[in-house]
Amino acid sequence: MSHPDPPPSQPPQEGEPSKEGEHGSDQMTPETEATSSPIDGSPAEDETLGGAAIEDLERELNRLQRSIRLAIQSHLQKLAGRSFGSLEQNQQMAQSVHSLLDGHGLRVRCCECGHPAILRVSPRAGIEHGAFVFDHTIESRRTFHGGRSVMPELRLVAKPARKKPSAGKKAAG
Repeated sequence: MSHPDPPPSQPPQEGEPSKEGEHGSDQMTPETEATSSPIDGSPAEDETLGGAAIEDLERELNRLQRSIRLAIQSHLQKLAGRSFGSLEQNQQMAQSVHSLLDGHGLRVRCCECGHPAILRVSPRAGIEHGAFVFDHTIESRRTFHGGRSVMPELRLVAKPARKKPSAGKKAAG
């Protein structure tokens, strides 16, 4: 035997008291008023709320970026101490590492001076498959450090901001 469905609840008519415990009541009580925050739309309040939201977002993004950096670094550690068979293969590996890091706003840390750098492989006399070097600019001069025949241990750092071109140089593009 089936029971008929109860009639849908109707909002109270004007002047009629609302029933306690009914769902969907939009009326403010002293309890709900104390816990809700008024939205007055004032520019100062909007700025404060917006600023806090941006700070929270920046913290979360920094945490995620750190996790990505550590994960990439962990995988690259497995390649340290290896050569990949030829100058071309070593250069391709260095280019692949650079592309991966650049896509995440990262660089390798030079093991000699600590500056952010790009890992490259250069032909070098006496090193059959090329030398792994750290390519970077120090005091406005392009500098290469390193020179080992195998992939060095890599530490990752944030990619530095691009410098503005000096007055005497024209920007590419």
